[in-house]
Amino acid sequence: MNCAVIVVGAGQGTRYGGEIPKQYQRLAGIPVFRHTLKAFLDHPEVSSVLAVIAPDDAALFAQASDELNVRTVFGGATRTASVRAGLAALQADPPDIVLIHDAARPMISKALISRLIANTTAEHGAAPSLNLSDALKRIDAHGMPVEDVSRAGLVQVQTPQAFPYAPLMNAYANARETSAFADDLALAKAAGLNCILVAGDMDNFKITHAGDLERAERVLGVQKPMLTITGTGYDVHKLIPGKAMMLCGVSIPGDLALLGHSDADAALHALTDAILGTIGAGDIGDHFPPSDPQWRGTDSKVFLAKAMVLLARQSARLLHVDLTIICERPKIKPHRQAMRARLSELLDLPLARISTKATTTEGLGFTGRGEGLAAMATVSVQVSAP
Repeated sequence: MNCAVIVVGAGQGTRYGGEIPKQYQRLAGIPVFRHTLKAFLDHPEVSSVLAVIAPDDAALFAQASDELNVRTVFGGATRTASVRAGLAALQADPPDIVLIHDAARPMISKALISRLIANTTAEHGAAPSLNLSDALKRIDAHGMPVEDVSRAGLVQVQTPQAFPYAPLMNAYANARETSAFADDLALAKAAGLNCILVAGDMDNFKITHAGDLERAERVLGVQKPMLTITGTGYDVHKLIPGKAMMLCGVSIPGDLALLGHSDADAALHALTDAILGTIGAGDIGDHFPPSDPQWRGTDSKVFLAKAMVLLARQSARLLHVDLTIICERPKIKPHRQAMRARLSELLDLPLARISTKATTTEGLGFTGRGEGLAAMATVSVQVSAP
């Protein structure tokens, strides 16, 4: 049986960022695209491999595919157009079956390729799928969970997706350019071509963010040197009469409050800025402008959670937090352990790596006069060396 593979790599990977598309980033010193191509070229049941690339990436692809027996064709403005171009390029010598694969999935295994080929017939295709194991949540515009989503009847579908060539070619030839399809399986299904699901592979993930490259290197057993980076943050809020104030996510009762656009938690604001500083992601005002009314009264844990998400996207890991609160009132010591416990919960960090302290300015300055409260934060994070 003649089996061809189309590796689709014409996208620009805007979610990944960087100066070059993700499929040309280096994984263990080798372009991602080359890893992907080699997986198919080395498979005994694959007859030919065709790469769909962007015209502007021709030089990058030439380097990535040096000395590999791969044909190329330029893709279109959409993935549908790119796959159509790849299928059309095979018409002169049509294969029996064709596998469509994302160039940014370099960890495809020989066993999965074999499984897909074995389960594809003239009547139906085959695609790899994984059961969902994590809880699913629907979130609001601020990234906060609002309701659970049932996993019943849901699976994750990967590539490559395998099909009998002729009916898939017809399906793509007749597909409207304005139609939106999540993948090849969806387009085939819309055209009446059925597809069965086979067991996928957890390691066959797609390189979407920078952290995915490091995950792939861990799968390959590549050890990268690590760097420790330090960030600092500082925040001030005015003291006003009130019944309580928020510090480190803990309500401190008394006759004072902090004035601010959000809940005025100066400690969490300083901590958020310190974390953002370790990855060069600006400051809290860049992400949550005080001029925006939607953030009025917001719990500052929302700001901290955003900083932690950005940290994770850079594959950075928070190691230690050292926080100092500067004020004459209220007294911080009675609340220190509650603050540490709350920070441990918010940051998923052991108590031993969290320090909260308080000091005064001996009656000097705005804190000494009781006009305001200040907080300073220092954090350490671990990242892979470039």
